[in-house]
Amino acid sequence: MPSRLHQQDLLNAAKTSTLKVYDQYFSKSDLNFNCFRWGNGSIKVLLTHGWGSKAIDFSELIDVLLLNKDIEIWAFDAPGNGSSEGELSNLILFAEAIKEFQKNYGAPDVMIGHSLGGMANTLVLQETLQFPKLLISIAPLVNLTENFKSSMTAVSIPENVQQRFFSEFEELYQMSTSRFLLNDMYTFSDEVKHLLIYEVNDYISPAGFIETFLEQYPTINASRYDDTTHAKIIIDPRVIKEINALIKETF
Repeated sequence: MPSRLHQQDLLNAAKTSTLKVYDQYFSKSDLNFNCFRWGNGSIKVLLTHGWGSKAIDFSELIDVLLLNKDIEIWAFDAPGNGSSEGELSNLILFAEAIKEFQKNYGAPDVMIGHSLGGMANTLVLQETLQFPKLLISIAPLVNLTENFKSSMTAVSIPENVQQRFFSEFEELYQMSTSRFLLNDMYTFSDEVKHLLIYEVNDYISPAGFIETFLEQYPTINASRYDDTTHAKIIIDPRVIKEINALIKETF
């Protein structure tokens, strides 16, 4: 079955709901975002996608997890992504969406985040201290400022223009970009079982940042790949098998 058709079938099978968060930085208005639920088991799993992505991009993982009848899977399209409202998105909107989910549906037993979703999960745990039994981070962003710089350098934007961008961003939104550092957000290393999965050749979430983070927090279990990509890692059968096995082992 073509993947897009299968993804649509999964969406059609989901129980859907809509929540809202306030966008204090871009639109300065409430934004509706769409949530999806599959299964009705007692183990609540929340999937948080990355920037420019959407919930159903986890379709291969959802397929496998649904074979476990003890699991209830939740995912959402973050504001500014997928089917949800908003033209722009940011880490804060992702985090606020997770907190709104928890307020309405309770804290998940398992939190799985990819890319910006992995960083958003960490920010929420730092702020709420509501810890899951299992946290899984897949190619999480570690240093958002440096990620922006790398992306701009890759398309030949001069350094002085990059600096002006960050200065204007901080002035406009009254927010220091130095805040967006996973090493500083991760203040709960002894509170949660954590698996971090990453790709050594990932140019979006560079392995150097991730490995420095792992050195700082040695209690995190890490799984390293060297033949996938930032986007494909969430559909890699080996990664999905590893996640499924760890959930079964934990519960």
